[in-house]
Amino acid sequence: MTGDWWEYLLTFAVSVILCWFLTPVAMKVALRIGVMDRPGGHKGHDSPVPYLGGVAIVMAFAGSVTAAAVIRPPHSGMDELVVVLAVAVGLAVVGLLDDLRDLSPAVRLVLEVVAGLAIWEVGAGVQVTGTPWVDVVVTVFWVVGVTNAFNLLDNMDGLAAGLAGIACAAYFVIAATNGQYLVAGLSVGLAGCALGFLRHNFHPARIYMGDGGALFLGFLVAYLGIKLRFDGSRSVSFLVPMIVCSVPILDTTLVTITRLAKGRSPFEGGRDHVSHRLVKMGLPIRVAVAGIYFASASIGVLALVVSRVDRASAWLLAGLVGLTLVLGGILLAMVPVYPESRSRHFAITEQPEDRVD
Repeated sequence: MTGDWWEYLLTFAVSVILCWFLTPVAMKVALRIGVMDRPGGHKGHDSPVPYLGGVAIVMAFAGSVTAAAVIRPPHSGMDELVVVLAVAVGLAVVGLLDDLRDLSPAVRLVLEVVAGLAIWEVGAGVQVTGTPWVDVVVTVFWVVGVTNAFNLLDNMDGLAAGLAGIACAAYFVIAATNGQYLVAGLSVGLAGCALGFLRHNFHPARIYMGDGGALFLGFLVAYLGIKLRFDGSRSVSFLVPMIVCSVPILDTTLVTITRLAKGRSPFEGGRDHVSHRLVKMGLPIRVAVAGIYFASASIGVLALVVSRVDRASAWLLAGLVGLTLVLGGILLAMVPVYPESRSRHFAITEQPEDRVD
């Protein structure tokens, strides 16, 4: 790929169209074979929803990448691309099996660690410290963390697909302006798949991507973030994908900390994510999701700025983003989302005479 604008546009358009048309096909198959996400427990929908959307995303991305590689083979990195695509599809299969059979979280975690090690083995791992064993650990931690963050984000209509599309759009702009044409092409293709699927997944969703789609998107977002390279400090190269993915990271961190504080397992489902807390504050679902989109897109713009400034300015901007997210996380953590929290909240607000001063 040479990086001409029409090649990017064609890649994006093909990905959007493929996923746009494959998603209804996946919907019909899911309805026919009974692969449905049924209401109950912590789930908020009222009627069964098909969730083979991840299959459409995988097929659209794999198809567009394969076609692009055949028409215009990359000058280098073909072996790496094959391995990464194979690992991504493998994780999608694991996610689909989890959708159908409820795999143990330990099994998923082990396979995600293997995926991170595969990234390292093909020479695409994190290069931050220069100490191999430390960089291996950082690579695995990043891959597992971001993959699971996007899996956890799939908690409200359109959220995971929208944020994956925004993250990939940010990657595309950063990579294209930095001359990383293959990373830019893969990013714009994945953004197109997310957008094509979002047409059917935005509230009220007619189909879900399931764990298969979420793990696929999360892994590729993690991989593309690692592949971003800039002149100068290696620490800045790693700051940029962290900033781009900071909203999913915030959501995962908030859920993990608040669940542990309440004595709950961080692996169980729940309606205690950032999106749920915004809805509890009175925002309609569409507004809550759009607000998260806006925050993620704004942070993506800041990530582009960080990639273009000197090291000191980059760390200053990153610190401001981090401080803003920490403060936002603290405020969101105060929103009552657990039954016992709501009980105490109502007792205080509705029966102040029972309070002991």
